[in-house]
Amino acid sequence: MSTARETIGIGMVGHAFMGAVHSHAWRSVHRFFTPPLIPRLAVLGGRDEGRAKAAAERFGWEDVETDWRALIARDDVDLVDICTPGDSHAEIAIAALEAGKHVLCEKPLANTLAEAEAMAEAAAKARANGVRSMVAFNYRRVPALAHARKLVASGALGEIRHVRSVYLQDWLSDPASPMTWRLHKDKAGSGALGDLGAHIVDAAQFVTGDTITGVSALTNTFVKERPDGDGGTGQVTVDDTALFLGRFAGGAVASFEATRFALGRKNAMRLEINGSKASLAFDFESMNELSFFDGGQPATEAGFRRILVTEPEHPYVGVWWPPGHLLGYEHTFTNEVADLLTAIGDGTDPEPSFEDGLRVQQVLDAVERSASEESRWTAVPGVTAKGSN
Repeated sequence: MSTARETIGIGMVGHAFMGAVHSHAWRSVHRFFTPPLIPRLAVLGGRDEGRAKAAAERFGWEDVETDWRALIARDDVDLVDICTPGDSHAEIAIAALEAGKHVLCEKPLANTLAEAEAMAEAAAKARANGVRSMVAFNYRRVPALAHARKLVASGALGEIRHVRSVYLQDWLSDPASPMTWRLHKDKAGSGALGDLGAHIVDAAQFVTGDTITGVSALTNTFVKERPDGDGGTGQVTVDDTALFLGRFAGGAVASFEATRFALGRKNAMRLEINGSKASLAFDFESMNELSFFDGGQPATEAGFRRILVTEPEHPYVGVWWPPGHLLGYEHTFTNEVADLLTAIGDGTDPEPSFEDGLRVQQVLDAVERSASEESRWTAVPGVTAKGSN
């Protein structure tokens, strides 16, 4: 029987940090996984032709376009991968979906709730015609977090009572660090909230299988001006940190913190869940491990135990290296596009969907509204919390 697989032409818009990791994922996915479709790196989009050509040569793309509209219109592009700042996500994604192209879009889905709603609506219409879309919350593809979701779903933790999650970085702690697009609200939508907070909101909802229904928040900007690279200064128009309390539909209470000012913390995305039977904890700086506490242990033997998530039975691990050999950040993106290619080939809906991205955006929007109104408790649309009264 033939084992030949069809190819799918990929057009990627953007070639900086996210473009590099996405390129690596597209290049390597069919060499480890066996998705029904093999990606062809057809065209890379970038506004500066010289830089785009240099990136295409470095990352293995066949051609370049300087206009994303031209990229979408090409017959050799079947899937559009959006790796641009958030201000262009909605326009590119909706155009691609309406053109019948599958879409992978980086997180957060959009800069505003209205844009996210329009993107989810476009995705729903396209789905009816067999066109698939997915938002790139890559931490769902960390084997340890995927295993944590299985543990929660199995009932091993019992009733979920507490969720606490933080995302701590320090790359903006120095006031002399220069302006970037991430510090402009018109480009990024928000600061640490959208960049980091989106990840911990999605991770908490993913692992618990539950939905955040309301928040009380505060945000702060510690450094309001930064060098602009031209001898002057630029205004920082986004938050440097966001902290908020939340409640889940199932009754659990939660706390979240996102900051780029935690000196000594480079990429500490942490999630801890306490249930009636057990607890688990995860830290991305030790991304191959879970900590698990069994509440049924006798007091003399109680304590968190370390689970090394490198066995072939763990999610995603079996296609990679022998047991005990660790995976890294880049593997999460390869795992991600493997799932997307499999869904497209099988005619099923990939996750997280644009609707999942919209749910995260609804939480981020509620956080911003709460913070602007002196931390007023603010409902997230669509769900009512158990025990909220």
